[in-house]
Amino acid sequence: MTAAVSAPRAAAASARSSYWARYRHALWLLTTRDLKVRYTTSALGYLWSIIDPLLMAGIYWVVFQFVFTNRGGTTEQPYILFLLCAVLPWTWFNGNLSDATRAFRQEGKLIRSVRIPRSIWILRQICSKGIEFLISLTIIAFFALIYLRPPSPLAPLYLIVAIALQVLLTVGLNFIIAPLAVFYRDLERVVKLGLRVLFYGAPVLYHFNIGNPVLHFIYGIDPLAGIFDLYRGMFFPQIVDWVYVLQSLIGSIVIFTIGAVVFRRSIPRVLKEI
Repeated sequence: MTAAVSAPRAAAASARSSYWARYRHALWLLTTRDLKVRYTTSALGYLWSIIDPLLMAGIYWVVFQFVFTNRGGTTEQPYILFLLCAVLPWTWFNGNLSDATRAFRQEGKLIRSVRIPRSIWILRQICSKGIEFLISLTIIAFFALIYLRPPSPLAPLYLIVAIALQVLLTVGLNFIIAPLAVFYRDLERVVKLGLRVLFYGAPVLYHFNIGNPVLHFIYGIDPLAGIFDLYRGMFFPQIVDWVYVLQSLIGSIVIFTIGAVVFRRSIPRVLKEI
């Protein structure tokens, strides 16, 4: 009986492995193509993946460290390091959601003609910007050396879990946004406005310690709260709120599941529309 049950499972696992082995090369080619197209005509090339978030973080550092005495609602020092641990993943997240609104409309003919899973057109954007994010982590290492701030012993674990949760969340949101943006063109503007609001609503510039348990729970519904806590936990482990992390895990899984269903059901109509 056990052998009979395990046989279909083994066959399914083998099929999934074969599926990704078959299209892994296509995903890599599209990812590298994105990076080459983005930086081919740029004099500084991949340095822009460091300059952009560094300039953004520098502006907020000056504003909240020197202009406003409350430093964005946090007392963690060095504030620039605290800030970068959230600004860099936010840049990755923001770029992915902005690109999702144009994922199918930009290359409609190619998407219809090439026989590869349509999900790869979403995943390649996440991968290309993910590579930029990994490159930009050198900024954190640089400031950690300047301020002689050693990482937490659990820093690699915090980083891996944070990236995994962010990928899960981003894929789910992109699976929802990308197909719907084909039918509702105004969604691109809605997403831009939503990201602008979310930047100040999510704990990018600060970290909230909410005493009220109800408000604490409500604020943690935003999956980015726990994800950013994990990134900051690499150097500020004392601020990691494990309730937020648990809520981020649950929220990311729910959004990914909804996104997978929306994507699977809408893709036939998307191919007719583009």
